[in-house]
Amino acid sequence: MNIDTELMKQVGAALIVALVVSFAMSPLVKSFAYKVGAIDVPRDARRMHKTPTPRLGGLAIFLGFMVSILLFLDFDSQIRGILLGAVIIVVLGVVDDITPLPAWLKFIVQIVAAYIASHHDVVIRIISNPNIFSQEPYWNLGSLSLPVTILWIVAVTNSVNLIDGLDGLANGVSTISALTMLVISLLVSDGQVAVVMAALVGACVGFMPYNMNPAKMFMGDTGATFLGFILATFSVQGLFKSYAIISFVVPFLILGLPIFDTTFAFVRRIAHGQNPMSPDRSHVHHRLIDMGLNQKQAVATLYVISGILGLSAVVLTTSGEIKAMLFLIATVVVGAVAVRVIFPHRHADAHAEEEKGQKEEDTK
Repeated sequence: MNIDTELMKQVGAALIVALVVSFAMSPLVKSFAYKVGAIDVPRDARRMHKTPTPRLGGLAIFLGFMVSILLFLDFDSQIRGILLGAVIIVVLGVVDDITPLPAWLKFIVQIVAAYIASHHDVVIRIISNPNIFSQEPYWNLGSLSLPVTILWIVAVTNSVNLIDGLDGLANGVSTISALTMLVISLLVSDGQVAVVMAALVGACVGFMPYNMNPAKMFMGDTGATFLGFILATFSVQGLFKSYAIISFVVPFLILGLPIFDTTFAFVRRIAHGQNPMSPDRSHVHHRLIDMGLNQKQAVATLYVISGILGLSAVVLTTSGEIKAMLFLIATVVVGAVAVRVIFPHRHADAHAEEEKGQKEEDTK
């Protein structure tokens, strides 16, 4: 499949500009965070850092992204609607990072932002039928289009926010998701979405040196909700819109890790009789830490999982369902074998130490 050379140049320029601006703005945003008191102080077991750390890093990502698309993107009504909603999300995030807001208020504002985007025709109207045995290839959502779209946008926005529990995790997973959407957009010649995703990738990578373990700055709700909102709305604008080319499954593969983690968290809390919105320490990244991995190993593991899902989405787009399914199954099997090979050594070592101690006791 031929890709337009001019589009590739525009995509590359958008990525580089966003990266440079995001990286350059990060130290300024860090100083601003200290001045306004946007500091994350570790007060409970859920937080993995040990020292007070400035948040608001998402502001650097937002600035890098905005400068880039202002230079390289032609705005239409849909883009304006998405950006207006994104600005609302960022303002909400900045306020929340400085002075924590109640969950219900944030939820209402997120719904308003999602509605604004939907009002500008960013709407899921038709999706491919997930039932491969059905004679109907597509579902027309009809009157359900608006509520389904708002639910999708709000859910993905919060999903990315909920995985922001380790240094560099949400930023890296969002980068992988945006990169996957960028590749698919290039393959289907959707220049508008490709430029936006290039700007998002660049902005995330520019902030990465400040966010990797040990993090000098967190992106905070400002960054996590902004990334989730942009990924959600442009998956509607790009992936769901291209229903004749893109399968229903593709957006869920691209955003699979945060969606799974959020769904699992909600089901677990409801099953235990807890408020589904109440925070806890049982997310996927917490479980990896409890298995004995350090932060860098846990983040790398989740990067690999997100990358596998992204590659599966690309294979599905280019080669069809069967090859994508075989690819996903093969990588899952290889991953499972690797886990069985690597992690039992921890238990074996512990068991060996226990036996050694017992022998020493017996010889006394």
